[in-house]
Amino acid sequence: MAARIKKNDSVMVIAGKERGKIGKVMRVLPAQNRALVERLNMVKRHVKPRSPQDSGGILEKEAPLHLSNLMLVDPQDGRPTRVGFKIVDGRKMRVSRRTGNVLD
Repeated sequence: MAARIKKNDSVMVIAGKERGKIGKVMRVLPAQNRALVERLNMVKRHVKPRSPQDSGGILEKEAPLHLSNLMLVDPQDGRPTRVGFKIVDGRKMRVSRRTGNVLD
């Protein structure tokens, strides 16, 4: 199955508390249909110290967002777009549905 959203893509959140914000995808979790987006959906985790040198405390990190709440941002004009696929030179490429530009 071809991925509509990949690592290092710029995405916009279209639903939830972070709606309207744009960020870069750090990691995609295909088994859960989720992605980690840089500096979005931040949560606090209480971490126990594991060694005498390691200090515990409250760690703030990104939580995964569902892929249905993310929309790829077209790199040419910076607006969100749906993703289609086209065969170009024998390779399956991602294509912007709004502008028709090849994204890969």
